Amino acid sequence: MGKVKKDKKDKKEKKKERAEKSQSADPGHPEQKELKLMKKKALSKDSPKVSSFIYGCWRLLDDPEGADVPRIRQKIDACLESGISTFDHADIYGGYGCEEAFGRALKEAPDLRKHIEIVTKCGIMLVDPARPENRIKHYDHGGNHVIKSVERSLKNLNVDVIDLLLIHRPGPLMDPEELGAALDHMRTSGKIKYYGVSNFTVSQFKMLNSCTERKLATNQVEMNPLYQEPFLDGTLDYLIQKQIRPMAWSPTAGGRIFNDTSEASVRVRDAVQEIAARYGMEMDQVLYSWLLMHPSNPAIILGTNKPERIRRAVESKTRHLDKQDWYAIWSAGNGQEVP
Repeated sequence: MGKVKKDKKDKKEKKKERAEKSQSADPGHPEQKELKLMKKKALSKDSPKVSSFIYGCWRLLDDPEGADVPRIRQKIDACLESGISTFDHADIYGGYGCEEAFGRALKEAPDLRKHIEIVTKCGIMLVDPARPENRIKHYDHGGNHVIKSVERSLKNLNVDVIDLLLIHRPGPLMDPEELGAALDHMRTSGKIKYYGVSNFTVSQFKMLNSCTERKLATNQVEMNPLYQEPFLDGTLDYLIQKQIRPMAWSPTAGGRIFNDTSEASVRVRDAVQEIAARYGMEMDQVLYSWLLMHPSNPAIILGTNKPERIRRAVESKTRHLDKQDWYAIWSAGNGQEVP
């Protein structure tokens, strides 16, 4: 009789173990993956903590394998498994459709929300069937528009609050006092936690920063060997001075470094390929390592739709180039050695 009870107990224990293993492998239980997350770091004194790499959702709907919920979940899970917990959106991405597609994935697995940070942007007005009122591409930084845009993003993303809102681009008609008041209103009303900007010059950053109660969290800028302006025009110098980490978009120059035939792209590609072969790295890993060497310590935005490249990207965090490698890529980008 004692043996029968013991057998039943063993079967129950084994059944419990199988259920726990199944739960840990189930992407609907991200709490199991949280153990693998890398340490998050704030972008500034007035910012959320974000992962070292950020997943950019710009091309979410351009995935050849589709953009249904299971496919989007594959990429979210690949990010979480790799320590990437921050997701970068904008209202305009995917013809105003990427936020809603991502939101469907969150709706099916609401527990995901507590494991991720949501960044989104607004201010650009595209000519698109989703916005028939837009006759030409333009900007709208008016307080009413920004508030309505955020409310729409909250609905599309199926979230209660946006962790970080960025003004996508500056414009000549931007009234910093009106915009600053709208940003502060949305923060105090609980729609957003922090705010910042994207593609702003130093003077534009300072102007808006003077009209908000909180300081701007970051400036999201293009950074890659083919676009060296932020390294030279004072943008990154100012952020370093103010202890603000930039968010770096287009780290591979939109893929041009891999396949473009322009002279600059070929020069950079040759330099990166040589370094990659020497270190046993992939080309994209070399480019990420190159950016991470900069003292501004940027948070790098990935733009791939391939889960395997997402996983591979974070390896560059521990793969280091030397200074001569860095300058070889820099000089390849502008076609001349340093003075």
